[in-house]
Amino acid sequence: MGDKREMSRRTFLNYALMGTGGFLAAGMITPMIRFAVDPLLQGHAGGDKVAVGSPDEFNAEPKRVEFKVHTKDGWYESESTLSAWVTKNDKGEILALSPICKHLGCTVDWNTSPEHPNQYFCPCHMGRYTVNGEHILGTPPTVSLDEYETEVKDGKLYLGKVKGNPRPGVTG
Repeated sequence: MGDKREMSRRTFLNYALMGTGGFLAAGMITPMIRFAVDPLLQGHAGGDKVAVGSPDEFNAEPKRVEFKVHTKDGWYESESTLSAWVTKNDKGEILALSPICKHLGCTVDWNTSPEHPNQYFCPCHMGRYTVNGEHILGTPPTVSLDEYETEVKDGKLYLGKVKGNPRPGVTG
């Protein structure tokens, strides 16, 4: 009638050990996979621009503003303080420049060199930039200062991500 196959003790023990081992391995690997994939599953809330003041506060003379940016890298969250040099021309166009020198990453300041007034000056290697962030030819920087994306909304100036400055170098 029915074929009845008997299982030996050795086969039963192999099945039992493999099942237990597979269960334990799955229990160890599942959190590791979740750890690796979790940042991809998280939604990103909030805007990518930060308010730094009213557009009326700025004019042709560069003004340094500091602002905080919330950064999230995987599971590590931090608050970074950044700064920008902001100017507004006669047409009302706002330009926000990064203060990081494009030569070696030092910080530039406005109008601090007595020999070269009304320029951004990097004291590390004597780099110079115009008020529009253009690098001055013959000085160490080979590209112009980076710009921040700007937006005026609800009477406030918002700064966004840093982008490259398309302006070429000038003689000075």
